[in-house]
Parts: sequence; structure tokens; C-alpha cells
Amino acid sequence: MKNVRPLGKLIAIGGNEDKGTYPNPRTKKKYYLNFFELGILKRVVLESGQEDPRIEVITTASMIPDEVARVYISSFTMLNCNNVNILDIRTREDALRPDYVERIRQADIVMMSGGNQSRLVDIFGGTEFLAALKHRYQTTPNFVVAGTSAGAMAMSKTMIKGGSVPDALMKGAVKMGSGLGLIDNVIIDSHFVKRGRFGRLIEAVALHPKLIGIGLGEDTGMLITGGSQLETIGSNMVVIMDGHQLEHSNAAAAHKGEGISVENMLLHVLVQRNLYDVEQRRFYPDTKLRQQAAESAQIEATQPANAPAPVR
Repeated sequence: MKNVRPLGKLIAIGGNEDKGTYPNPRTKKKYYLNFFELGILKRVVLESGQEDPRIEVITTASMIPDEVARVYISSFTMLNCNNVNILDIRTREDALRPDYVERIRQADIVMMSGGNQSRLVDIFGGTEFLAALKHRYQTTPNFVVAGTSAGAMAMSKTMIKGGSVPDALMKGAVKMGSGLGLIDNVIIDSHFVKRGRFGRLIEAVALHPKLIGIGLGEDTGMLITGGSQLETIGSNMVVIMDGHQLEHSNAAAAHKGEGISVENMLLHVLVQRNLYDVEQRRFYPDTKLRQQAAESAQIEATQPANAPAPVR
């Protein structure tokens, strides 16, 4: 279904999203948004368009799936969601169960937890389960696939598998691989600001300059509609890296362990309500300005080639 705009939505979250468990002195976290009104999980629910959506939580990436399952059930229940289920898939054989595939076909929201993104790819890659998930995302309006940390990173076709932050920008420090392929024009990194992952996303984009790098802060996410329209949600920030205008990069030619040099990498920092268009590679402060830009582009497209420019 290449070049067909998906009717569903992706919500990629940078990890450690507010789950309504505050006050919690162990986390030492400052909450800037009201969990019940403005939190990311509330937005996940709202984007489904359902008053009480059917939610399937995938804990496959986690090494503590039972604990993670309990937390998400509690969090969504606090948001008045009473139809929350756990897809307890721990092996590839589990992913092949027909009843699990059918549950994906009936869900309104699928939430993928954090953990190890490679586990998601190893277990779901090439399965009917993944095919059903992609089909729902492509063809069902308001179907939501949300993922946090590893669940967000695995969404893209080209995925960061791992990488040493201290050695970032030394060739080979970033490990790349294939993701689940829900979106193919971006590379996603998580826990971006707190764990200092700027260098590894720069290297990833330098190696794949036709893709847009998305660095997600904690308790922050990107709502992706139409496969390319991005809106920042949550309390922190998102960093966009664009390598389309690179004038020099030795990323492909450098030997393993050598430093990587990059010229003219574009960087944008987005906070709540800021927008980014992946296809146009443009930043918008808010929805109103993006709408004005779209209307102007439509007017210009309908003008004859020799017509005077419209007065604004």
C-alpha cells in the first residue's frame, strides 16, 4: 500500500510518560500537565474517537510484562476506560495465535510498551499479527497505534537497535536494523534529551539522509496523522533532524571507529502543539499557521502560470 495515506494514527512516545501514579517520590519527576485532561495517555484515548475504546496493550518488549500490564490497566482505568486487555505475547508462537490476531482486528487502540525494540521485530516480523496491525492502521479511520520508548522506536521501517552514547559520532557506535514498518520516512529515538542521544540520531540520519530523525523527550510524543503530519504532545520536547540538505558527510565512507563529520544538518526543537510536516520538511508553531500555509499553497496551485501573485 505504498504511497497510500494511512487512515489511522500513530502516537510515538519518548518513554516514562505520566501514568497517573504521582505523587511518587521514587521517580523524582516533575509533572507539568494534568494527567486526566492533558496527559499523553488521555490524548491516546481521545484520538480513537471512542468514549470507551477497546484497548489492547502489548507488553512483548518488556522484561517485566506482568508489572507493566498492571500499570497500564490502572492508568487507562483512571481515564474511565473499562475495556483494557493485555496481549501477553512472549514468543513468536504466541504471536501466531489466531485469537490474538482477531483481537487486533477488533481493537480501537493498540499500545506497545517499552523494553527492547528488537524483541518486537523478532517476534512480530513477517507474521499475520503484524500484517493485521498494519492493515488496520492503513484502512481504519481513528485506529490508534501508540508505542512508548521501544514501542515507539520499532514503529519505523529503519530502526535504531541500540548504540553507545559516549561513542556517538564514531562510525559504528549506532546499531541500525529493520523495524515493524508502520512508517517508512522517519527514524525514531526515545528518552532523547535525558539520555543525551543527540549524537546517535545525528549518525543515524547521516547514514540515512532521506529520512527525518525524531528524537522524543520523556513524557512527550508525536501524534502522526496521514503518515507525515506530526503534532507534539506532552510536557517535554521533540528534536527533529533533517539531513536532506547535507553538503558533506563522511558517514558512509568512514571506517568503523572513525569520527563522523556532517555539514548542514538541520535541527528543529518542538514543544507542545508545535507541528512538523515530514513531506514538506517544514516546522509550524501551531495548527492555524499550518492551515494558512496549506490554503496559500492551494491558491497558488490553481493560479495560471502567468497570473499575478494573489494579494495577502
